[in-house]
Amino acid sequence: MHLKFSLHTALRLLGGCALALGGMPLGQQPLQAYDVVKEVREHINELDVGPHDWPQWAGSHLRNNVTDEADIPVEWDVASGKNVRWTMPLGSETYGNPVVANGKVYVGTNNGAGYLKRYPSEVDLGVLLCFDEKDGKFLWQHSSEKLPSGRVNDWPNQGICCAPLIDGDRLYYVSSRGEVVCLDTAGFTDNKNDGVQNEPNENKDEADVVWSFNMMKELAVSQHNMCSCSVTCAGKLLFVNTSNGVDEAHQNLPNAAAPSFICLDRDTGKVLWTDNSPGENVLHGQWSSPTYAELGGQPQVLFGGGDGWLYSFAAAGENGQAKLLWKFDCNPKDSLYVLGGSATRNHIIATPVVYDGLVYVSVGEDPEHGEGDGHLWCIDPTKRGDVSPTQVFNARDPSTPIAHKRLQAMVAKDGDLERDNPNSAAVWHYVGSDPEEFETTMHRSCGTVAIKDDLLFIADFSGMFHCLDAKSGQAYSTYI
Repeated sequence: MHLKFSLHTALRLLGGCALALGGMPLGQQPLQAYDVVKEVREHINELDVGPHDWPQWAGSHLRNNVTDEADIPVEWDVASGKNVRWTMPLGSETYGNPVVANGKVYVGTNNGAGYLKRYPSEVDLGVLLCFDEKDGKFLWQHSSEKLPSGRVNDWPNQGICCAPLIDGDRLYYVSSRGEVVCLDTAGFTDNKNDGVQNEPNENKDEADVVWSFNMMKELAVSQHNMCSCSVTCAGKLLFVNTSNGVDEAHQNLPNAAAPSFICLDRDTGKVLWTDNSPGENVLHGQWSSPTYAELGGQPQVLFGGGDGWLYSFAAAGENGQAKLLWKFDCNPKDSLYVLGGSATRNHIIATPVVYDGLVYVSVGEDPEHGEGDGHLWCIDPTKRGDVSPTQVFNARDPSTPIAHKRLQAMVAKDGDLERDNPNSAAVWHYVGSDPEEFETTMHRSCGTVAIKDDLLFIADFSGMFHCLDAKSGQAYSTYI
């Protein structure tokens, strides 16, 4: 492992100290008027949780993983107990991110730990576990039996691949069965059965379901391999990416008309609005998570699409319908999607992040499909319409943009041509500090950026860890 600096930084190192671009020592930038930690904490405090809690994926609906907590351990050892308060076993595979709220810890995993007698560890399940924050005591489990359709919709042993959202005594998450579920955080330990009454039992170690919305049944969604979305909210609005995707052969969508993005009433699970903008252009799956923020005075919910576009909608919708504010193609127009690592067009798995009024997102692919080209974007969310960097036209009518095409937006041999978009919202575009070199290239990423003091950090799944100036996109370093 080593750290690779930009040429500018290397020259400054020769002068005796590592300086960030602009002449200030890295990590000693002048104080900014924007206090990201304060804003994230204010949004966390909008929920009914403790002052030091982390109640959803990335902490808040801005999705920027920063905290005001001091003296957080940066190293630990389970065997010796160094900096470890307690340990409890999880499943054999764990994709879910833990969240902490109101004295409890929640994490999605599979059933490898076998906490329930009626589901021994050899029974494959999607499992959401609840532990006591103080001592790690197991409290209860929500169990999702495997779908009979098999791995095309519910991949073996992956369990629950998302993080829940906690607000007071209510928990919201997406199960491996394509259900949006609301649970009572007390389970049945409060000796009450809230909401749904036809549960198999009221055992104290099992979850109490308040309501459940089955996206496969009610919306004809066909999730590809897994339903994975860490939901977020704005007031009573609950935002969900449905994971609608391709079939087992990876060629067609079983239901291109099914919604990709939905908004539910948090209290009831009622559908408030839906949108299927990616439609038949979904490349593979849709596993990104939504982001909410008020941007330019407009409450916006951001969804990363399986077609490689980032979409923004008016959070409340309009007259029961989705209201698109803007959309941004996060791939070059001549990029091509094919199965495997040779593709240059990607979809969005990362979660969009909001920082100081701007939006940041990377593109990627299922890591099992190999490494590939990556792109990281900074976007101005105050524009409207198609705000992509360029638009595609055809020689037959060079004045009207053509509709987006699934595998390749611009096919030159068919007479397609590309022009700069005067309405572009691109602030900057990062493909690496030196894309000719593997070690300084931005590769495919599932990674969600983290930004503090204008320093942006992101990992790609070729093993590079990038540090950039969040405002300019200028690279400071890559760590290998």
